[in-house]
Amino acid sequence: MQKIEGKSLAQGAVIGKIRFYSEAEYDIDEGDYDDSEYEIERFERAMDAVKEHKFALAEAAEANSDNEGAMVFVSHVALLEDRGLIRRVEDYISEMKKSAEFGVKVGFNDVADDIRNLPDPYIMRRSDDILELEREVLEELMGASRGISFGKEPYILAAYDLTASEVARIDRRYVLAIVMKEGNLNTHASILAKGLGIPCIIRAETLSPACDGSDAIVDGTNGLVFLKPDDETVRKYDEIMKENRKFADSLMRLKGKMTVTKDGHEVRLYANISNPYDIETVLENDATGIGLFRSDYLFLKDRDYPSEEEQYLSYRKVVEDMNPGSVVIRTVDIGSDKSVPYLQLPEEANPALGMRAIRISLTRKDFFKVQLRALLRASKFGNMRILFPMITSVSELKECKEILRECEEELHSEHQVIGNYLVGVMIETPASVLIADQLAAEADFLSVGTNDLTQFTLAIDRQNPNLDRFYDPHHPAIIEQIRMTIEAGHRHGCLVLICGELAGDLEVTETFMRMGVDGLSVNPQFVLPLRKKIREMDLS
Repeated sequence: MQKIEGKSLAQGAVIGKIRFYSEAEYDIDEGDYDDSEYEIERFERAMDAVKEHKFALAEAAEANSDNEGAMVFVSHVALLEDRGLIRRVEDYISEMKKSAEFGVKVGFNDVADDIRNLPDPYIMRRSDDILELEREVLEELMGASRGISFGKEPYILAAYDLTASEVARIDRRYVLAIVMKEGNLNTHASILAKGLGIPCIIRAETLSPACDGSDAIVDGTNGLVFLKPDDETVRKYDEIMKENRKFADSLMRLKGKMTVTKDGHEVRLYANISNPYDIETVLENDATGIGLFRSDYLFLKDRDYPSEEEQYLSYRKVVEDMNPGSVVIRTVDIGSDKSVPYLQLPEEANPALGMRAIRISLTRKDFFKVQLRALLRASKFGNMRILFPMITSVSELKECKEILRECEEELHSEHQVIGNYLVGVMIETPASVLIADQLAAEADFLSVGTNDLTQFTLAIDRQNPNLDRFYDPHHPAIIEQIRMTIEAGHRHGCLVLICGELAGDLEVTETFMRMGVDGLSVNPQFVLPLRKKIREMDLS
């Protein structure tokens, strides 16, 4: 038996046979090609085909309630439409008289090298996306087949590394677990892999193609792979898998129960969703309501601005389906790592600190008003709460409320009915924490976004894998800012929710309960484990 150690990406344990996947190598002709016009046409057709494929992947991800995946693939389209990249390839084809394949191979690599030399870690990571796209355009040019398939028997997928597109093409019916020799925690591929709901391990450095066909155990919880396990290890993991199934059954028995500690402290558990089709999962997991509906998917899934009617129908569906439960809808939070080609946002050295979220909305008022009108129209169908992201000053919040009031007046003049709604603020920067009292005086509720709050407090790009060891969401400064926000909100009669990754972290659940948090909003599958944890607490 061989034991391989890696880093856990997604928990769980499985037993199965390993199949090792290696990407194809392409032999590129470096000779001269006289018909440059024809080669450029081939290049353009291949680029269009890959873009269409990316949009199809985005739609499929959206249909599977995978907003992160949809955003990844739309961002890929934006890269493929970059004029600098296109010109680089076309110059190799027309000026050097090379094939489309040669132009793509060298041109894409040149751009990836240029990006790697930039000082900003976020932009540096786009070099991996460029190389992924290079492979896909070459596949299209050379007629190579897409996808990973080892037949129709369940197997454990092993690989050196996987791209986001390769993960998206995995057939979930047959893949029991994923093990990568390389990989990073916050790459697009890893984000998608975590969403598959199967055990996943990265950085299994001693993994090799020689393991192909071997029986194996994957322990995603502890980041371990056992090749050719002995009988004792198999028996041990058979028991672990039985316990996992029993735990899942025990969670199901908590449906319909109150989320209250043994000594009577109650909290509301909400769900985070990304599109209206997530509602079924929310109801299955018995959440109180929607604590964060990310409206971004509407702006990322298409090639043009979503209309007021399209937005209205989406918001109405969520609010209506969850009624009487409340639904918090965050106004669009694009920019940073969520690029939208039709907005034509300038490339920025520090996009996480640049033109994003409410800054886009307030500088493109007509764009903002379309969303607010749609939200107000949908408010009459249930219990709506409108949440403004990345607010760092009281003047920004007041401006948002003034635009909201303008939209109300417009709709009233059109004889449209508007329901009751509440207005909230995302607390996700140290600035917003320090003025939480002033914001709470202007808002109906506060919602702590712990992901960005951690990033900005620790001055760490949370998507930079080189900083994993320094990224600490449990840092005392983060916990203290959450406490300050809860106390400030309660001084002004505001409900305070936590809706970032930390909301579902069982290690700090008791801390938040003792602080008096009013609600935790998490991915739907975390609702019942949180309920179990809270019902076992005694805070007296």
